[in-house]
Amino acid sequence: MALSADTHDGSSRTGSKRRNSKRRILTSTYIGTVIEWFDFYIYGTAAAIVFNVLFFPEVDSLIGTLAAFGTLASGFLARPIGGIIAGHFGDRIGRKKMLVLSIILMGFGTVIVGLLPTYEQIGIWAPILLVTARVIQGLAAGGEWGGGVLMAIEHFDDRRRGLWGSVGMMGVPTGVTLSTAVFALLSLLPQEDLLSWGWRLPFLASIVLVGVGLWVRLGVDESPVFERARQEQKTKPAKAPFIEIMTKDWRNVVVGVLLVIGPFAASAVFITFGASYGTQVGFSRAEVLTAQSIANVVELIAMPLFGLLSDHIGRRKIYYWGGALLGISAFTLFAAFDSGSWAVLLVAFLFTYVAHGMMYGPMGAFLAELFTTGTRYTGASLGYQVAGAIGGGFGPLIATSLLVAAGGAPNYTYVAVFMLVVCLLSAGAAWFAPEMKQRALREA
Repeated sequence: MALSADTHDGSSRTGSKRRNSKRRILTSTYIGTVIEWFDFYIYGTAAAIVFNVLFFPEVDSLIGTLAAFGTLASGFLARPIGGIIAGHFGDRIGRKKMLVLSIILMGFGTVIVGLLPTYEQIGIWAPILLVTARVIQGLAAGGEWGGGVLMAIEHFDDRRRGLWGSVGMMGVPTGVTLSTAVFALLSLLPQEDLLSWGWRLPFLASIVLVGVGLWVRLGVDESPVFERARQEQKTKPAKAPFIEIMTKDWRNVVVGVLLVIGPFAASAVFITFGASYGTQVGFSRAEVLTAQSIANVVELIAMPLFGLLSDHIGRRKIYYWGGALLGISAFTLFAAFDSGSWAVLLVAFLFTYVAHGMMYGPMGAFLAELFTTGTRYTGASLGYQVAGAIGGGFGPLIATSLLVAAGGAPNYTYVAVFMLVVCLLSAGAAWFAPEMKQRALREA
């Protein structure tokens, strides 16, 4: 009886340890993505309403906004490079080490932005340092998403990859909600206080999230799929995963980029450009940011539901319907901006963000399933980050340029058509992607 009790106690402790480990893995993935997107959107929001004044004061207001969005693009351009570097080592020596490094660098780049002197204080060096800090953020973020989502997907069973992969994606609306809520509160400050010290607070405060995320991440085990592949020698580490994937699996890289470009462009245009557009047509910054925050909470709930649904009916069906609805939402959202009614704007944001959640929920599993264990970190990161560089980095710039070409607000038609096209590209890519729900991940 004593032996049986001891065995039972040992089994209970082992089961409890395994459950705690899995919770820590999901928490690590979630917090890492929260930090990534909190950092990105506090920067994107600041670019729309603060940086054009503080770092580009010598130019016209609209041109200053373009220049500020240009610094936003610089971080996105650095992301694919960060993804290639992190993927190279993540596919060769393991996921965990690169994730620890990425979270440290993300925090460093964000805090540096919060400490920067302005153009009035140091002249041209201010925007130069701003771009430098943004590039550091971009390099770090390039390795964060791929490794974080893979750790969640590779630690759990094949039947629920859509659900567990969505946990990492849930960090996106959480990070956006935190950043927009913070700026909604800061926008209540007098303009002079916001421009002098208020805008710095969210950048400096991000160090708290980084500290929590680093502590959680240091206690996470390496991916069992990665370790098993190495132990069983099913796949030898590629000497150059980037070269291998571009020569042997480049079609899936292209599919991956197209899958992500629509929802990534939507994130950048509807939120960062949207904040700027809203103030041009008569809404206050607080009104726009509050509507975005409420819609983000709804998307946070929708994401795991769509991830779970994709485990039952497939990623492709969820994804191309999400792409179609997200493209349509470009017209409804900008029409709501022009209506002047905050209630109408809130409803339009809710529709937009639910459609966005239809794509972001299953996205992590969808991308990871395209690649083999030996190149999965590189492939998933490359698809995600190249799309981010194109859609996220240039989306606000293109939208602002199209708005100028159309004669300025409220002439949004060119912008809406642009968003419809890129969202339909992502929907179309889903037709060409393999359906891998409840099937084993590719080993080789």
